[in-house]
Amino acid sequence: MKIGVFAVLFGDKTLDETLSILQKQGVQMIEIGCGGFPGKAHCNPAELLADESKLAEFKATLAKYPSIQVSALSCHGNPVHPDKEIAQSYIDDLKNAVLLAEKLEVSVINTFSGCPGDSEHSLYPNWVTCPWPDDFGKILDWQWSQRLVPFWTEFSKFAKSHGVGKIALELHPGFCVYNTSSMLRLHNAVKQEVGESGALIGANFDPSHLWWQGMDPVMAIRELGDIIYHFHAKDTNINKYNTAVNGVLDTSTYGAEISRSWVFRTLGYGHDRSTWNDIFSTLRMVGYDYAISIEHEDSLMSAGEGLTKAIDFLKDTVIFEEKTAATWF
Repeated sequence: MKIGVFAVLFGDKTLDETLSILQKQGVQMIEIGCGGFPGKAHCNPAELLADESKLAEFKATLAKYPSIQVSALSCHGNPVHPDKEIAQSYIDDLKNAVLLAEKLEVSVINTFSGCPGDSEHSLYPNWVTCPWPDDFGKILDWQWSQRLVPFWTEFSKFAKSHGVGKIALELHPGFCVYNTSSMLRLHNAVKQEVGESGALIGANFDPSHLWWQGMDPVMAIRELGDIIYHFHAKDTNINKYNTAVNGVLDTSTYGAEISRSWVFRTLGYGHDRSTWNDIFSTLRMVGYDYAISIEHEDSLMSAGEGLTKAIDFLKDTVIFEEKTAATWF
């Protein structure tokens, strides 16, 4: 496993400056935002694809730091948004990310599954979280059969034709793939449609989103196994007092930390070293040996402090840097 960083927290710096900072901190992988919610501060695929000189310059910047590998191009968005214009902008970004990944020989694209509306006439996404009243079940069936599975089936074919081997969907509430069963459902549905190409659909595993839903990341890792394609290292602190009063479905702003049921935190500020040791040990057991990409969203710490604490935490505690040694038994 290698320590990585999701570079969006350095949006005010150039890619060269970002890589220089990360190299000094011993980071081995970088996840680069290239559209959608992460933005294009370090990488605008449409521009790079249209201008060979700019692409060459981009590659030269990466080559200056041979100790740092690109773990993924990230283009989180909602490609099945009911507003066709919005959806198309996300689709265009995703396709350009794939085409750029082909030129950079990057095999992983990180994104969200997306969430449609409730019908052909919807204006906004409709995230269904319970089966009753019966209307919700009908919405869910329509979303999966008419939007989600068809889109990811076709996009898997496109990605595979351009050398991308893994589409890693972050399990995130608000989108159709948000937990273990919905991840497996989409993986299997697309695989059934296009055969082994369906294996392109897997998980960008972020335990922070699982904890506040009441899930155990270790058990989820065991269930997902070899369809975990990428990993986001981010913690969550559950406030037991606020949760006891209001539960975990919290729509207050992320800046209202003292009253929220949960908040995102830097590693170690939500769960202890033993918990993280179990997570990384289980990742090793299911065969994961790739990026541990730090995603800083701790509103109580600066980006610099949060990142440094996360890197130190990983180095001191949980990262397996060597292959398993031969044993006598």
